[in-house]
Amino acid sequence: MSYQYLPRIADKVINVALEAAGAVLIEGPKWCGKTRTAEKWANSVIYMQDPDSRDSYQKTADTKPSLLLKGDTPRLIDEWQMAPVLWDAVRFAVDQRQRTGQFILTGSATPKDNVVAHTGTGRISRMHMRPMSLFESKESNGSISLQELFDGEKDGDTISSLSIEALAYALARGGWPASIGEKESIALRRSYNYVEAVINADISEADGIEKSPARVRTLMRSLARNIATTATLKTIHSDLSGDEEIISEKTISSYLNALRRIFVVEDLPAWSPAMRSKTTIRTSSKRHFCDPSIATAVLRATPDSLLQDFNTFGLLFESLCVRDLRVYAQAIDGEVFHYRDRNGLEADAIVHLKDGRWGAVEVKMGAKEIEAAAENLKTLRDKVNLDKMQEPSFLMVLTATEFGYRRDDGVYIVPIGCLKD
Repeated sequence: MSYQYLPRIADKVINVALEAAGAVLIEGPKWCGKTRTAEKWANSVIYMQDPDSRDSYQKTADTKPSLLLKGDTPRLIDEWQMAPVLWDAVRFAVDQRQRTGQFILTGSATPKDNVVAHTGTGRISRMHMRPMSLFESKESNGSISLQELFDGEKDGDTISSLSIEALAYALARGGWPASIGEKESIALRRSYNYVEAVINADISEADGIEKSPARVRTLMRSLARNIATTATLKTIHSDLSGDEEIISEKTISSYLNALRRIFVVEDLPAWSPAMRSKTTIRTSSKRHFCDPSIATAVLRATPDSLLQDFNTFGLLFESLCVRDLRVYAQAIDGEVFHYRDRNGLEADAIVHLKDGRWGAVEVKMGAKEIEAAAENLKTLRDKVNLDKMQEPSFLMVLTATEFGYRRDDGVYIVPIGCLKD
C-alpha cells in the first residue's frame, strides 16, 4: 500500500542547510526516506537509478555532466554516487552560480575513495539521515524536548502511553517509513527482507567486491549479539569461532567497512571530556546498527521473543534509544557519544552540542535500575573538570517506563515514549 508522508525532523535540518550552502548532500541507509524527504524540498528531480534512463544519464555524465544539472532549483539528484563525476560538477556549478540552495544530492552508499577531485568544502553541506525516531512515527508523544532540557525549561512531569509490548514491536519493526502504519506481519517481514538485501547484494555493491553471503550473515549475527557493547574485532572473531563460516579479522574489518559505506553499521564513538583527575578513558566505539530492527531481523527475533528475553531486549532497547537520540541531537546541532573509563564508570549516551553544552544519559528499561543509574550519572558529573568544561545541562535516565519526572537531585527520568528533539 502507499504510505502517507510523515514530517521528518530532517526537514528542519535540510531547510537550514539549503539556506547556508549551495548544495546539500543527504546520506543514509537505503529505505530510510531520503528521497521522499528530499522531494519535498526540490523543484526538479533526476533519478539516477531509473532503469528507463539510467544508461542515458551515465553517458551524459561521462561526456557533459553539466547537462544533468539543468532544471529548476533546488534540483534533486537522487543516488548521485551512480555517477560520481556529478559531485565535482555540482561543486563547480555552485561556484559559478554563487547562490545557495541550488542542489540536493542523496546517497545510500559512500563512493570509492579518490573518485572525486574536490571535497566540496564550503559548497556542499553534508547531513546524515536515519530511520524514523519514535516521535516521527508518532509513538512518542513528544512531551519532553531535548532542546528544552538543554535550555533548562522543563520540569519533567509526564506520562508515556507506549506499553512494553508496543515498544517491543516498534523495535522489531524499525523506523522504516514504509512500514509505519502497516500490518504487523508485513512490517516485520520487510525488516527481514531488508537484511536479506544487505547480505545478498548491497554489501557487495558498496565497494564492488563480491562477498560471501554466508559470511556476511555470520558477521551480522555476531554484531547483533554484541549490540551496544564495545566488542573489539578480536572479540567478534572469537564470537564467530563456533560458526561454520570461519572469518579472519582482516575479512571482518573489510566487511565492517563495507557495511559502514552503505550506512547499515553506525558505531557510537567515545566521548573524551576534561576530567578532574587523571583517568584513562576508553576510546572504543560501541557497536550499533543504524536501526535496531536489523539486529532483531538477523537474529530472527520477534516482539514476542523479546518479551521472553529481557537481556537481549535491554541491549536492543539501548540501541533504539541511541538511534532516537541521534535524530533528536542532529536537529539541535549536536552529536551523540558514549563514555566509559578504566574504573567502569560509564554513560550510555552523551549528547554534546557544538556550543559546548552537554547532557549525560543512562538507558534503563525498568524502574528498579533507576536509582543506580542516577547515582552513576552524578558520579560522572562530579568527575568532569568544570574549570575546562561547562556543567551538564541535564542528567537523564531514559526508560521504558510509564512515568517521567525530575528527581529531587535534579536527575530527569524520561520515558522513551515521551522524548523528542
